[in-house]
Amino acid sequence: MAIATARHILVDTEEQCQQLKDDIAGGADFAELAKQHSSCPSGQKGGELGEFGPGMMVREFDEVVFSADVNTVQGPVKTQFGYHLLEVTSRSD
Repeated sequence: MAIATARHILVDTEEQCQQLKDDIAGGADFAELAKQHSSCPSGQKGGELGEFGPGMMVREFDEVVFSADVNTVQGPVKTQFGYHLLEVTSRSD
């Protein structure tokens, strides 16, 4: 079974999510932005979600985590919780 580790930033609006993605592309630190802006408790850990397998996160999240290139920022990804920026930090197939 595939296992991944990822981090994310959860915000309320697509616009804010896109702005944070642009900030990261411009050199801002993902973990620092997560601490400042993420509404998920994981934000205080730089957005780190730890290790998980398929089906352990919401479908939209899984689709990105188990298909995106490792170490690239993906998003905005809309889920029932809001808008996410996702970065897969490792994945084994």
